[in-house]
Amino acid sequence: MRIGDVMSRDVCVISPSTSMQDAARRMAERDIGCLPVGENDRLVGMVTDRDMVLRGISEGRSADSPVGEVMTPEVKYCFEDEDVDEVAANMAGLEKRRLPVLDRDMRLVGIVSLANFAHSRDDEASQELLRGVARPH
Repeated sequence: MRIGDVMSRDVCVISPSTSMQDAARRMAERDIGCLPVGENDRLVGMVTDRDMVLRGISEGRSADSPVGEVMTPEVKYCFEDEDVDEVAANMAGLEKRRLPVLDRDMRLVGIVSLANFAHSRDDEASQELLRGVARPH
């Protein structure tokens, strides 16, 4: 099974200039904790609710501050044609609960998360990923 078979395709992409307030509103509307940040048809970062709290609010930034100031620019990703088991092992090693999914032209086509693996019917991959991301810190 390939990642393209289990990923979520309905992805909301925001720009680096989007305010933290607008990003938070979109996260609340979709009941999600992260958003990909894109510019000129390319993925340039990811912003999470945690980023906005730890790099935004805790440092005194306002709700009007752009997410580009708090996003994580070093994005780990996978490709839609990669094998589910390989991506699960990679995510477990990285301790990542979600990864953006790109096509081979480096365009964002989806996101794969722990929940996608849990519903994929690949019990081995989901168990490996869960062990990797659920390690105590």
